[in-house]
Amino acid sequence: MKTLYLVRHAKSSWSEPALPDHDRPLNERGLRDVATMGQRLAQRGVLPDLLLSSPATRALTTAEQLAKALGIKRKDIVVNDRLYAAPANELLSVIQGLGDEPESVMLVAHNPGLTELAHHFASEIIELPTCAIAEFRFAALTWTDIGQAEPGHVVLDSPKNA
Repeated sequence: MKTLYLVRHAKSSWSEPALPDHDRPLNERGLRDVATMGQRLAQRGVLPDLLLSSPATRALTTAEQLAKALGIKRKDIVVNDRLYAAPANELLSVIQGLGDEPESVMLVAHNPGLTELAHHFASEIIELPTCAIAEFRFAALTWTDIGQAEPGHVVLDSPKNA
């Protein structure tokens, strides 16, 4: 069994228009939302074996805040440059490259690629709002099989859910 959490970064700030896209931070709402989502994951006992993040400031801050809520050390977050503004097929390639281990992976990245990948796994997912988390459980022994296998369990949560 493999469990994949696709996390869209929290709401980012546009207050400094000259700031490069890669360097945009989270805004106040984004910081509140990621705290809320971190608490929800912690209450459910979610603890991924691997936490992957895009290097963009808004994604990495989202990953750091989720890690803090889940008791994961900052040094254990794996930053992968391939996740920045990646299309769905590139995200899937990163996932399929994980091999047999770990059992559960949390991946923090960007739209539109993240929503496209979530939709590929579960057609009922049309959009991942900021800070949304889509959880997929696959009856697979290796990450290489992800993409062909249908998930047996799908959960979508976002800050706006009560």
